[in-house]
Amino acid sequence: MKTAFVFDLDGTLIDSVYQHVIAWSEALTGEGFNLPISRIHRKIGMSSELFAKQIFKELGGDVTAESIARVKERQAEVFGKQESQIQPLPGARALLDALSQANIPWAIATSGSPDATASNLKKLGIDPEKATVLTGDEVSQGKPEPDVFLAAAERLGVPIERVYVVGDSTWDLLGARRCHALGLGLKSGGVGEEELQRAGAIRVYEDPADLLDHLDELATHPE
Repeated sequence: MKTAFVFDLDGTLIDSVYQHVIAWSEALTGEGFNLPISRIHRKIGMSSELFAKQIFKELGGDVTAESIARVKERQAEVFGKQESQIQPLPGARALLDALSQANIPWAIATSGSPDATASNLKKLGIDPEKATVLTGDEVSQGKPEPDVFLAAAERLGVPIERVYVVGDSTWDLLGARRCHALGLGLKSGGVGEEELQRAGAIRVYEDPADLLDHLDELATHPE
């Protein structure tokens, strides 16, 4: 039976997690909110709406809709200035090429915005017209809900139980577990092996290059 891969983007194929963390930290500080960077990092990978909700819940106190809007705007500004620093992770393009050459279907399922996704696809050399790509605005609920993974599997025409969901955050792997996909964790987003395993990863790799080196262990034979 055919197997497929569904990849997260930030921290999984693109080295951008810490730029996101820095942007959120600077935006929050500019609005007078103080939150340790480690606590921001642990929430990267959630849907943007859930991320903001969790951040401001932790801050407590009187958080107005206006201040939330200003923080989001500032975060996008700061992140945009770091665009030139963001590059594909080692082996990301080679991994996707290897799957394509083996006729193994793959898709990208991200919580990111369409604009950010388009920029990252360009860095990876992916033509969005020729690839299966889903963004957070295409599903009703973002990660850790599994909606985006289920939608990707449907587009690929592969049962979700035969899909490897590859992600760098606990939110990716919790989503994979909830829809009975096979979770593969990557440490390239800064989350440790044990935590990824507790969230549901059946295997954990350093980065896309390491996953590529072990691809034959996953019984990924095309139909």
